[in-house]
Amino acid sequence: MTAKMLEQYGVRCRKWRSSMSGIAWQVQYRDGSVARLIEAPRPRGPMSAAVFLHEIGHHAIGFNTYSPRCLEEYHAWRFAMQEMDRWGLAVTDRVKTRMTRSLQYAVAKAKRRGIKRLPPELEGYGG
Repeated sequence: MTAKMLEQYGVRCRKWRSSMSGIAWQVQYRDGSVARLIEAPRPRGPMSAAVFLHEIGHHAIGFNTYSPRCLEEYHAWRFAMQEMDRWGLAVTDRVKTRMTRSLQYAVAKAKRRGIKRLPPELEGYGG
């Protein structure tokens, strides 16, 4: 699953993290080429798979496709949950809690930054 997802979305894992955290970004070069990068834990269980797939999700949905940023987080998590189901990976209660807390954090951050209107998809996460 890991190799196929990296290949499908043209992503390179810059670093396999030992923690259950991740980051996704891209670099656009002067010649127009784009490097799609992540740092994530190597998928070995449900939680590490969810974090890995969430970071892949940022590339799959495309950066700046959804605004505000908290909505991008929502869609990256939604992608991760759909892919876990597609690959037959267990979405445990711990994974669901992680997703919920992550989205609550994203909503709180958007509020601190003065968001005027929260997208309807995020109303259940502190709206």
